[in-house]
Amino acid sequence: MGMGITKEELLQAPADDYMNEAQLDFFRRLLEELRIETMNSIEDAKQRLASPPEMNDEADRASYEEESRLALRIVDRERRLLPKIDAALKRISSGDYGYCLESGEPIGIARLLLRPTAELCAEVKTLNERKELNYRH
Repeated sequence: MGMGITKEELLQAPADDYMNEAQLDFFRRLLEELRIETMNSIEDAKQRLASPPEMNDEADRASYEEESRLALRIVDRERRLLPKIDAALKRISSGDYGYCLESGEPIGIARLLLRPTAELCAEVKTLNERKELNYRH
């Protein structure tokens, strides 16, 4: 990751440092790396799907079909992640990154390290999930 602050320094930083230039730079690099990894993961899965091996028996075929289903699920999940990564990078540019889109409260370094694309603070996310559960029943 080159120079810049470490995860440990991020977690120990005083609250006043929240989303200062060094922190934004850390998350920008993290998201850019995640974007490259995601693109590579999609490409790898596509390559595997595009070139099926020679299969002579049923067990091989069944195993390959299962691997193909898994590869398709990975591609699907990774494809859904890309727009979230791009949206997070836009929020870094606009200065909104790290703050809950609904409450405006800080999302928090620990949560962003686990999920750098997070748009909501834990409280709002939990409330929204509870509402969803209530509407389903």
